[in-house]
Amino acid sequence: MKKRQNEMPALQLSEDQRSLPLRESAYLALRKAILTGGLEPGEHLTEIHLGQMLGTSRTPVREAIRMLADEGLVTITRGTGARVAQITEEELQEVLELRCALDQLCARLAAERITEEGKEELQKALAAFVRAISHGTQMEIADADVAFHDVIIRAAGNRKIQGILSGLADNIYRYRYEFIRDEEHYGNLVREHRAICAAILAGDADQADQTARIHISRQWDSIRERLHADRKDRQSAG
Repeated sequence: MKKRQNEMPALQLSEDQRSLPLRESAYLALRKAILTGGLEPGEHLTEIHLGQMLGTSRTPVREAIRMLADEGLVTITRGTGARVAQITEEELQEVLELRCALDQLCARLAAERITEEGKEELQKALAAFVRAISHGTQMEIADADVAFHDVIIRAAGNRKIQGILSGLADNIYRYRYEFIRDEEHYGNLVREHRAICAAILAGDADQADQTARIHISRQWDSIRERLHADRKDRQSAG
């Protein structure tokens, strides 16, 4: 399994984050690190160490960790402290079942409703994704993937669907980022994006629906296999 080196910079506050209250800035920095794999699933979160990295005291880090625990991104256990929440098969299935159904519907609706302006935007988003796959960092690939699917969601013209997917955005991003860490998927990702784009541009709703289903289902199968392998490794180590 070939993985592109994680090019995320060391955990630190951006200039914009430094202008926020310390708890909020620490929360945003830690949240980004979790979603992009800078802090790995199961990794122990030490307030002193994280505070030193962020240039803050322990208190805002402790408050940020509690906020992340409320979102399900961190687990806090008496005696062992806080850890980055594991990616579980049950949660993965719940999120990807929803995403698969909604992405299929969005692709179908987009094929029926997309405007000429939307078609141009979709083609540009596809080209940007292909460039990111060829030369970009993991974060740039993930962001380009988000941008491509966001064009389709907007083209579907259903604000209720947009609201539901917005609520799932963090969970989807975490699994998306985990998936793209394996370079072996990149060729299929490009082919699948092109197939989805072609179906929508052609106004073929059935084909758009089918290609969107294949796209998400393959991600589900791949990440599930990795979870099984990781679980076996932990059991062997134990």
